[in-house]
Amino acid sequence: MADQASSATPLVRGGASPDDTIVSFRNVVKSFGRQTVLDDVTLDIPRGQTTVIIGPSGTGKSVFIKLLVGLLRPERGQILVGGEDITRMRERQLYEVRKKFGMLFQDGALFDSMNVADNVAFPLRQHTRKTETEIRRIVAAKLAQVGLPNVEHKFPSELSGGMRKRVGIARALALEPEIVLFDEPNSGLDPVMSDAIDKLILRMQRELGLTFIVISHDIPGTFQIADRIAMLYKSKLIAAGPRTELQHSDNPILRQFFDRSADGPIQVV
Repeated sequence: MADQASSATPLVRGGASPDDTIVSFRNVVKSFGRQTVLDDVTLDIPRGQTTVIIGPSGTGKSVFIKLLVGLLRPERGQILVGGEDITRMRERQLYEVRKKFGMLFQDGALFDSMNVADNVAFPLRQHTRKTETEIRRIVAAKLAQVGLPNVEHKFPSELSGGMRKRVGIARALALEPEIVLFDEPNSGLDPVMSDAIDKLILRMQRELGLTFIVISHDIPGTFQIADRIAMLYKSKLIAAGPRTELQHSDNPILRQFFDRSADGPIQVV
């Protein structure tokens, strides 16, 4: 199987000039004991675009995100955010870098004991000195932006799965981040709501011009929202480039993954 992977048509390249790159992984290696999760990964993520990272379960996608925000540190390599190497930073410096990020977790990760307004306001109260009047204005604006006006008083238990995701997006945008991370935004949603979330992500990116980094298994959604796609397989970055190039690639691993087929070099266990 390794031989099949190594003989696949290579599509990995930077694809962005240094001025257009907001995140760079440079020869990053991350292991847990004897298991290497990311092996010599080099990837540039362009500013102001949506990059979707795909790959089978257990290929290091979640580890990639944790490395990017400094929750994990690599054994080797550099991770540059806005040109700064976060692998050399102390915790106080990392705290400042993390303010550049917004994050949507798989399940929305809302606080059940808080209403919608307090959930969206949470990062504003934690990380700014804004008045409550300012916070209420921002909360209302962000909720309206994701299509949920006048739901501030509701609690997460009163919301549908799609509504919880949208509240999560509003919270991720509350601090006006440069980069928004989406961890499986379609997880747990039916096809209709999944498509609605994809369209919302697409509209938000176009309106705000932010950098979106999305972890996903959802191929139709990936093709809808991605400017660029990067695929991890067996700890390696095997392909990265514009969506249209990867869609039409003859790489057998990509083809199997895109076709959702059990037949091919990706082992079904």
